[in-house]
Amino acid sequence: MLHLPNLCVLLINGPGKDCFVAAMADYLTDAFIRVRQRLKLFSGKLLSDMGGAEDILQDSFVRLWRRKYPLQSEKEAEALLVKTVRNASLNERRRARTVSLDKDVADDCLDPSDKERAYAEMERMIQSELTATQQYILKEKEYGGRTLEDIAKELKMEPAAVRMQLSRARKKLRNTLKDDR
Repeated sequence: MLHLPNLCVLLINGPGKDCFVAAMADYLTDAFIRVRQRLKLFSGKLLSDMGGAEDILQDSFVRLWRRKYPLQSEKEAEALLVKTVRNASLNERRRARTVSLDKDVADDCLDPSDKERAYAEMERMIQSELTATQQYILKEKEYGGRTLEDIAKELKMEPAAVRMQLSRARKKLRNTLKDDR
C-alpha cells in the first residue's frame, strides 16, 4: 500500500532510485501516526504544557522528515522519534527554566551596599572554588564578553572542552551558593 507522503516523494523525485526515500517516509509516517498520542503525553508531562508539546511533536517530525540518511525500519523510526521528542522537550524545559539576570535587573534588585557585598562574595567564591582555567574562562566569557571559540584558540583547547569547563564552573558556583543558603 502506498501512502500519500510516499506518493508525493515519488512524484517529486521520480521513480527508481528514490524508492528508498519513499520507504523511509513510510516508516517515519507510520511510526509517527502510531505513537503520536503517547509522545504528546510524554512531552506534555515534561513541559506541563500540551500546546508546547504539540509544537515539539510537529517540529520533531519535520526535522526527521528532512533527514538525509535512510531509515531501515519502522522500529528505528519510532526510536528516533522518541529520542528526538524527548531531547527537544528537555531542551525546551531547560530554556523555560533559565532566567536571565541582566545587569540592569540585578542593579534594580539590590541597594548599593548589598550589591557590593554580593559581588565581593561571588569573587571570593570564584577564587576559592574554581581552578585557574575555570576562573579564566568564566571571567573572559562573562566579564570580557568573548566567545568560547576565541577563548579556546587562546588556551589551545577544543571549544567543546572550554564549554565543559565553563559548565562545570557554573555548576560548582551554583552548588556553593545553594549550600551557603
